[in-house]
Amino acid sequence: MERTILHADLNNFYASVECVYRPQLRGKPVAVAGDAQLRHGIVLAKSYEARACDVQTGDPLWLARQKCPEIVFVPPDYGRYLHYSQLVRQIYLDYTDLVEPYGLDECWLDVTGSARLFGRGSQIAAQLRRRVKKELGVTISVGVSFNRVFAKLGSDLKKPDATTVLPPNCWQERVWPLPVQDLIYVGHATESKLARMGIHTIGQLAAQPPALVQQKLGKVGVLLWGWANGCDRSQVQPSHISLPVKSIGNSTTAPRDLVTDRDARITLYALCDSVAARLRAQHLTARTVQLTIRDCDLWSYQRQMTLKEPCQDSQTLFDAAHRLFCRHRLPGRPARGLGVKACNLALQTPPQLSLYGEIQRAQRQTDLECALDGIRAKYGNFAVRRGIMLTDPALAAVDPQRDHIIYPVGFLGG
Repeated sequence: MERTILHADLNNFYASVECVYRPQLRGKPVAVAGDAQLRHGIVLAKSYEARACDVQTGDPLWLARQKCPEIVFVPPDYGRYLHYSQLVRQIYLDYTDLVEPYGLDECWLDVTGSARLFGRGSQIAAQLRRRVKKELGVTISVGVSFNRVFAKLGSDLKKPDATTVLPPNCWQERVWPLPVQDLIYVGHATESKLARMGIHTIGQLAAQPPALVQQKLGKVGVLLWGWANGCDRSQVQPSHISLPVKSIGNSTTAPRDLVTDRDARITLYALCDSVAARLRAQHLTARTVQLTIRDCDLWSYQRQMTLKEPCQDSQTLFDAAHRLFCRHRLPGRPARGLGVKACNLALQTPPQLSLYGEIQRAQRQTDLECALDGIRAKYGNFAVRRGIMLTDPALAAVDPQRDHIIYPVGFLGG
């Protein structure tokens, strides 16, 4: 039985939601942007009016203003976007329980079994577009095809508020002339490698011998070659199934360069508190800690270390991250930003009684932080703070738990 897969993509999601809450912004060039004073001053999302002036995601605010003097900047409200995303998914669930998120603003839907109730895939797409626009005030673009890869490709081809169908009997004439970078997971690095092979379109990739593509790109190359030839049997996961988490991390750009060890310690504590709280919330432990350092020249590098025992407390994460920072920071080059990631995750197991003082101290630390989780959940992340945070209010103002609540989900799971 041929599958019917939809990919629904909310158009200019952040900016569209802001225009719903602020009707006076409709029809104006709007950009959701970070705080320039905290050195987060880049465009995160923009309206179509701003896009018409060539404003791009990632543009610094001064450049966006230069391109579009009338542009209106609004701060992001991730809690609002998360709420709206959940409302949209509730509409999707009226048509199928096979709804799989891909980030905050995109979802795959398998409506193969819904045809008798709601009609063909294109008819269901039209109903979704109409309901989302009427009930929530935002628009979606929907791709309809026989697999997930082409459904996503279709949703990107025509925006906003549009449906694109790539049927199983004649998809080649529409897909193969497209640039190869339109294929999911073909980023700049892969695009450059393919260009050196003389491959610039999806059709050219499909025509290559798979052994040659594997030789140049490895297993990922074979996967991309299969997708270019319409071979994707990956399933849309039911909405109640959570994909396995492979890592948990937070990063931040500091409001000023981190010059002293105290500056780094304050930032690392804030990040490790956030990562550890998320580990405990998902009942996970980490065996590896990865540190990312971005220096004042915007050059980033990563280092990691394996812990003696799996952990989920912030002090152990901090000790490892700080050790990595002291060992690998480049002398004379202040850090502009830091990131901490917990990797090599496993499900938390009941603690075993031990006579060793080190294990007992680690368990007491975890119990203490669990109690702090409850206080912060009720009164806010700043309700209980470390003493070192009081020595520099500007650096200590970062709140990763609140400011970074959107986590990407990979197409291949995790």
